[in-house]
Amino acid sequence: MQAIQDMFTLHPSAAPPSSAVRDCLAACLECAFACTACADACLAEAAVGNLRRCIRRNADCADLCEVLGRALSRQTELDWALLRAEANACALACEACAGECERHASMHEHCRVCALACRECAKHCRRLLEQTPPSQ
Repeated sequence: MQAIQDMFTLHPSAAPPSSAVRDCLAACLECAFACTACADACLAEAAVGNLRRCIRRNADCADLCEVLGRALSRQTELDWALLRAEANACALACEACAGECERHASMHEHCRVCALACRECAKHCRRLLEQTPPSQ
């Protein structure tokens, strides 16, 4: 993830973002990938009907992770109220997806890996929320 660090460093804004922002961005990108790959793997499983909810949670989570990741990539004129709402929504989606993937983890290794990525992303979203004052 060197490009993330480089782009933040090269941005002409006055101060680089906090480690919470950088870590959350990296976690969002990884989680979006894991969720998309997990949904695709679920679709390839023989008993795909049993995985419908998992596929839906994967798709929702990947979408919200991508939105938050893109928002965190933009450093000009940050709207902290909107960013907090996006981080909260992302954390909720990650937790829901992790819970669903954990139900299938004993049978599908891709669900286990996805659940871990979702838990990690939710943790970083919560950390970002804790470190951003509500008044900003």
